[in-house]
Amino acid sequence: MGSITDVPGFKVGHAQDLDALTGCTVVLCPPNTVGGVDQRGGAPGTRETDLLHTGHLVNQVTAVLLTGGSAFGLDAAAGVMRYCEEHDLGFNAGPARVPIVPAAVLFDLGIGDPKARPDAEMGYQACLNASEDPPAEGNVGAGTGATVGKILSPKMATKSGIGTASVDLGGGGKVAAIVAVNAFGDVVDPESGQILAGARGIKGYADTLKMMKSFVGRKVMSFASGASNTVIGVVATNVKLNKEGATRVAQMAHNGLARTIRPAFTLLDGDTCFALSSGEIEIDINIVGAYAAQAYQQAILNAVRKAEKAGGVPAMKR
Repeated sequence: MGSITDVPGFKVGHAQDLDALTGCTVVLCPPNTVGGVDQRGGAPGTRETDLLHTGHLVNQVTAVLLTGGSAFGLDAAAGVMRYCEEHDLGFNAGPARVPIVPAAVLFDLGIGDPKARPDAEMGYQACLNASEDPPAEGNVGAGTGATVGKILSPKMATKSGIGTASVDLGGGGKVAAIVAVNAFGDVVDPESGQILAGARGIKGYADTLKMMKSFVGRKVMSFASGASNTVIGVVATNVKLNKEGATRVAQMAHNGLARTIRPAFTLLDGDTCFALSSGEIEIDINIVGAYAAQAYQQAILNAVRKAEKAGGVPAMKR
């Protein structure tokens, strides 16, 4: 279903450490891009999200960072800031242009080297790698250390990654998504309900939703960490939206997560979706939001389908 770079003007770059199993992904925006955000998970790690709410001064977004490394990974935003400043990108504050770089993190410290996290240099390298070519999927960028299905411990999870997809809205309009999938729950096929990737039991997938109400599941849940899961992503469109409209599209895009991850938006996840509008085409916002959910859904499915075994954690059964 294409990629986020099908939306004209947006560039994506990955950088990763395949030995340490962590990385980051940057979405560089065309000039005058408007941003919004929807944050639904109970354990978020974010930066500059307040600026995206209505009633705040700044309307433009320079870049968005998706990164591993938990809260430590927010350091990578400094490298994105440096790259944008060098290229004279950002909000004109008079004496200087200040890059507006919202960011969200996922927890990948339970796989690979927990002491190795994305830093400013990795964020800068992701910007250098950015292009309008379709970005790689799977074990790259923010998806390098991503896993799903952790109710029975991270060792019993399934390897996930990062995925992307796009939808042609007609009339020149496009909406697309890129999502790093590191969920507490399982990824399911919304058509069949079949678990594609998730917590691994003795025979096949354990089914996180059923496990949660079992005796064993309740015991495990009492020790579950609220810092070890999240799904973070970006929706981009060339349809004209204001800040409020972009936030509405981010909210509607999150429906794609609800259709593909079971359970969704728990207190153990930090699910965050950014929406970006380059503002070139006039199309009804309801159409944009409805298909943003489709793109987000497909990007999540691609993230697990393109992932490969890493750190002793197997990928989905093909």
